[in-house]
Amino acid sequence: MSRPTRYEREAALAAAMRLFWSKGYHATSLKDLESALDMKPGSIYGAFVSKENLCLLTLERYFESSLARFQSHMDKASSPLVGLADHLRGFARLGQDDDARQICMVTKTLIDTKTTAPEISARAKDYLGQFRAAFAQGFERAKAMGELPPDADSARLARRLQAHVAALRLELHLGTDPAEVSALAEDLAQAIEALRPTPVPPAEQDSQ
Repeated sequence: MSRPTRYEREAALAAAMRLFWSKGYHATSLKDLESALDMKPGSIYGAFVSKENLCLLTLERYFESSLARFQSHMDKASSPLVGLADHLRGFARLGQDDDARQICMVTKTLIDTKTTAPEISARAKDYLGQFRAAFAQGFERAKAMGELPPDADSARLARRLQAHVAALRLELHLGTDPAEVSALAEDLAQAIEALRPTPVPPAEQDSQ
């Protein structure tokens, strides 16, 4: 049995990721994988060991690519707080065929496997924590640049941002009217921008 080339392996992982993301771990059958990957059962097990391991590999792929996109977005932003706010606005701009117009794969996998596949569930929970840590790092950078008060709780703000992202993705998953999704994204983004300290008027500064 020949091993798949690197290209074939990457293509198979991409196909499996879309399948697990769409159907969930338990609802994805070996027949589904055979069809999506265009591989026989023996080849699938030879290349990926087990369905569970294949799911873990696709979850890792999803996490790493999502985190890389977020970090690239933040690096290009004019400031950390602007980047975090525009991250929310970005969900309203997703194309109709974009896979991200559904619930996060990590979140969906955690819900699907929480009581039935502990290793997969634990990995998904860890990835969600790492996403939240990346958000917290963004808020810490905003603090360092004076966009947030020195006593701002970055961990708490990161948890709030993660909840906002989940809410937007749920609305996209439900097929909510694009105008309503856009309005919600703008409301949430403006709430992030409103965290900036209010400048003290010159007259008040002189009286202090």
